[in-house]
Amino acid sequence: MSTLTLIRHGQAAAFAKNSDRLTTLGEQQAQHLGDYLARRNAKFDRILCGTLQRQRHTAQIVMEALPGCPPLEENAAFNEYDANGVTTHLSDALAASNPEYAALRQAYLDNRHAEDRNKYFQRMFEPLMNAWFSGEHALESVESATAFFSRVEAALAAVINATGSSQKVAVFTSGGVIGTAVQSIIQAPRPMALEINWRVRNSSITEFLYSRGHASLDQFNATPHLPADLVSYR
Repeated sequence: MSTLTLIRHGQAAAFAKNSDRLTTLGEQQAQHLGDYLARRNAKFDRILCGTLQRQRHTAQIVMEALPGCPPLEENAAFNEYDANGVTTHLSDALAASNPEYAALRQAYLDNRHAEDRNKYFQRMFEPLMNAWFSGEHALESVESATAFFSRVEAALAAVINATGSSQKVAVFTSGGVIGTAVQSIIQAPRPMALEINWRVRNSSITEFLYSRGHASLDQFNATPHLPADLVSYR
């Protein structure tokens, strides 16, 4: 039996101009994860990440705590969905035709510098993601939900179907990828991928057991390495 461990990156600077980087909290989360895995004498036969900076940086911090790691493999198939395209181009298209969404977006813009801005962002983001999921206002410049799900499932299948037995594989990735992986492997309805995505904590551990092309969920969204004050979702 082999193990596939999906690890969400540490907290990124979601509201900054350059959002694809770890915050100080995100770096601390990755350091705690590395120390935790080192204490457990964790070893991996393969370590992969997407090509996003926040994914790569999390992997590098964790790997520094683990001696004898294999080389880090980058694979863009493990990148997050096109959040920038969704929140700009698709958001513009949806706001132009949906007054209710336009009001939610304006409320977020009016409060984007407030301490509770995440609340306003989530109120805007959930209906926006539902529109992306449904294919409403599909744009050539924004990766579709169908294309995203297909590339993630293909990347997972490539790992699960790879030769070798009793492999231990770690993938540093993002919440949308993890949500899709869980939804797909437990064969839940497709909309559950988004519901699961909302709950994935930064630097959390989700594990699957797999053998001969079949995988099952063994652990979801675990953060035993984090004290309560370091837990975050965005």
